[in-house]
Amino acid sequence: MPQIIADVIFLHDRGKYQTLYFAIYFGSLSIGPVIAGSMAERFGWRSFWWFNTGLLILTLVLNIALLPETRFARKTQPRPTSASSPSVEEPETKSSSVVDHSENASQQPQDPWLSRGHPSVKQFRPWGSYQGSLLQELWLPWYLHAFPIVEFAAFVVSFSASGFLVANLTQQQYFGAPPYNFTTQEVGFTNFAIFAGSMIGLLTSGPLSDWIANYFTKRNRGIREPEMRLITMLPYTLAMIIGLVVVAVGYTRLWPWKVIVIIGYTLLGMQVTSLPSIASTYAVDSYKPATGAIFIAITINKNLWGYGVGKFITPWTLEAGYLVPIMTLMALITFFCSFGILFWYCGKYFRGLTRNSFLHQLDS
Repeated sequence: MPQIIADVIFLHDRGKYQTLYFAIYFGSLSIGPVIAGSMAERFGWRSFWWFNTGLLILTLVLNIALLPETRFARKTQPRPTSASSPSVEEPETKSSSVVDHSENASQQPQDPWLSRGHPSVKQFRPWGSYQGSLLQELWLPWYLHAFPIVEFAAFVVSFSASGFLVANLTQQQYFGAPPYNFTTQEVGFTNFAIFAGSMIGLLTSGPLSDWIANYFTKRNRGIREPEMRLITMLPYTLAMIIGLVVVAVGYTRLWPWKVIVIIGYTLLGMQVTSLPSIASTYAVDSYKPATGAIFIAITINKNLWGYGVGKFITPWTLEAGYLVPIMTLMALITFFCSFGILFWYCGKYFRGLTRNSFLHQLDS
């Protein structure tokens, strides 16, 4: 989906749609436990897994049948040069006639497909001609880990998602025990707060990052730099810090569940939609032709760290309590997000180091 966004969405709207992608992504992960809790309590836990299997099959069919091909090599045509073009010594004599201006404009070469494009059956075929190297597609995501901007985006996405994952993995362990004694369904309902936070992030972070980038673009005489949206990470990094502190301290001191859920979980939902979208959009703005490989590299990093959190968070909390693991995670997320300051000042330098890379010609 990020590849499609990069293909069909204009630069000034890319942040909104990238945030929409992450809002649907993590929003569905927060709604899943709501459905799972109710189904497990009424019909047994296996019922939800069969329901999930059906949804995956439906999604696969929709992707095969309804997802169009959006990749298109936009080859630029050289402008024809006229022998009678004006020189420096002989400036062109401008006519005051409006008719002459319109006639001259009509003689300029134009794209024959301009304003005539429409969807075709060919776009929706489940197969198509492949342009490129399959071997290159396999090693390119690993190669991108050597790019500082891509690595920054990968770690921000990975650790921000881990903040959401900690809440998701500890809620049953915590709220199912005294003094709360929540049922499986009630534990699932706490994820409504995470979903609400992700919707707040959807409505704020995408438009805000685009607006800030457009504002700095105007101040920069119309020249867009990818780093211009990075400052938008600041309020959502603060939201992440507050959310994890509330959850960690609330878990440790047995705060009322309303404080932990309404404040802590909501802020975690807000940051998990916002921080990944801003950081990943920065990477896409920097290396747009490699968007697909960028998100594969991000996913490799995210899934590896997610596996570690899922495997070790429960025994760690049983041994050390909730405060130390969650505060450690908060410090790590803050550490990686703070690299946004470095790229705000030095991002152009890092992009300059890779200016001759073949990545910039992948679309041609």
